[in-house]
Amino acid sequence: MTRPVVGIIGNFQMIGDSYPTHAGGVMNTEAVSLVSGCIPMLIPADPRFVSVDELMETCDGFLLTGGRPNVHPEEYGEHPTEAYGEFDRRRDAITLPLVRACVETGQPFCGVCRGFQEVNVAMGGSLYPEIRDLPGRMNHRMPPDGTIEEKFALRHPVEFTPGGPFAQLFGSTEVMTNTLHGQGIKKPGKRVVIDGYAPDGTPEAIYIDGAPGFTLSVQWHPEYQAASDPVSRPLFEAFGDAVRAWARDKSAVTVPLTGT
Repeated sequence: MTRPVVGIIGNFQMIGDSYPTHAGGVMNTEAVSLVSGCIPMLIPADPRFVSVDELMETCDGFLLTGGRPNVHPEEYGEHPTEAYGEFDRRRDAITLPLVRACVETGQPFCGVCRGFQEVNVAMGGSLYPEIRDLPGRMNHRMPPDGTIEEKFALRHPVEFTPGGPFAQLFGSTEVMTNTLHGQGIKKPGKRVVIDGYAPDGTPEAIYIDGAPGFTLSVQWHPEYQAASDPVSRPLFEAFGDAVRAWARDKSAVTVPLTGT
């Protein structure tokens, strides 16, 4: 039986400052294939090459990945400054309407880091340009030096709402996560429910209230060691279950919760 297809949102990247590519981390491919049990398909997130309608027809679900460029602040009514970093307007043009379309139809998606922020912006929310500049907030950015293991090491707990979908999925109201982001949610979008926070109050886990399908999204990077990490694995397994349900009969599965 053919596995369902998960579209992995790619990022524009220049190799050697001269060769343009669309790229995606191998971690994302491994998580989708080996844990979610789906076919990973890298998407060139550029409206010149693909449309939202085509993607929804071709793919059964979507992984909205992290990426160095940030969502352009004009998407939530603010002006860009140096603090906002780099942008990718072509990715914005694909992912933001894609999120809104999936919310309405029930087609499953999972947002990670930038993808988490895209979900919030797509639903009308806004972002802080730099979390570490806010009073009382920690530095959530990737450590500048060290091995890949050190960069993706567990750095802080995330506390979930008791009885909420994340607490039910993980079987706990608190887990340890990595942290590799500069921006974060300022104002939640319409229907965006913040279901998990870092100790400094930074939103780390969200879902869309009343959405017919899987919309769980996280600010950390669960794709790292997804097959063995006790937090990452249930998230990608639940996502895979939702994608298979959609592929089978185009029915939406909100969250396959443990113990139900």
